[in-house]
Amino acid sequence: MKAVVNRILPFSSVDGPGNRTAIFLQGCNINCKYCHNPETRKQCIQCGTCVKQCPAGALSLENGKVAYAPERCVQCDTCIHVCPHDSSPRTREMTPEEVFACVKKQVPFIRGITVSGGECMLWPDFLEELFRLAKAEGLGCLIDSNGCVPFWEYPGLLELADGVMLDIKAFDSEDHRRITGEGNEMVLKNAAYLAELGKLEEVRAVIVPELYDGERSIRQIGAFLSPYPEGQAIRIKLIAYRPMGVREEYSHFAVPSQTELSRLADILREMGFQDIIII
Repeated sequence: MKAVVNRILPFSSVDGPGNRTAIFLQGCNINCKYCHNPETRKQCIQCGTCVKQCPAGALSLENGKVAYAPERCVQCDTCIHVCPHDSSPRTREMTPEEVFACVKKQVPFIRGITVSGGECMLWPDFLEELFRLAKAEGLGCLIDSNGCVPFWEYPGLLELADGVMLDIKAFDSEDHRRITGEGNEMVLKNAAYLAELGKLEEVRAVIVPELYDGERSIRQIGAFLSPYPEGQAIRIKLIAYRPMGVREEYSHFAVPSQTELSRLADILREMGFQDIIII
């Protein structure tokens, strides 16, 4: 059993509570216009475009496939900037055991692991085995997901997971489709299902004023979550769109002000939510 791993961050303080190791898997099933990790969207098609552009000579073509020499890499990211396919030549196929061997190096210093992407729920069997290994070491396990895969089809995985950090890109389905290319019916079904189970760790919304009505969406998200058991105890994270890392054709959107984000947070507090984070 293997998954394609984009990168592993040994220490992260923004991918769940406490200090965590964050694992980013390759591949996504939607296309967010503001995607801040577009190089995680698709699998490498071995076209070789990146090879001749690499200034450090860390890439080569071997038997029709792109080979990556990490010891030569200077992390300039030229390869992902020139990739015409929203991918990266620096990915690795890894087993759950290989990934956890990387995690174990941080075990005395981390609270748990968070698996993200791309969309990590495209690799549910891999996640279940990785979480089994992590739980055996007493680590917490979180899933960071866009919510477009039905969680109720994976009860074994959810039993091991401590919770899900769920993106609600926009509450209105047409807004969601304009942002991602897909509607959000599955996302809201997942939000309700996870809230009922007590597994909805966090709801995340990226605020992009030029793409959708953030205030309307935040009010609707709050009203949607309030009726569920302990709904108002769910953490809500308001994330400001930033142009860093996004594809050039989507880099022109305006960054929301801290005043605007604080106003949205105040709206949620008036609705009874207390655990609100602004990034």
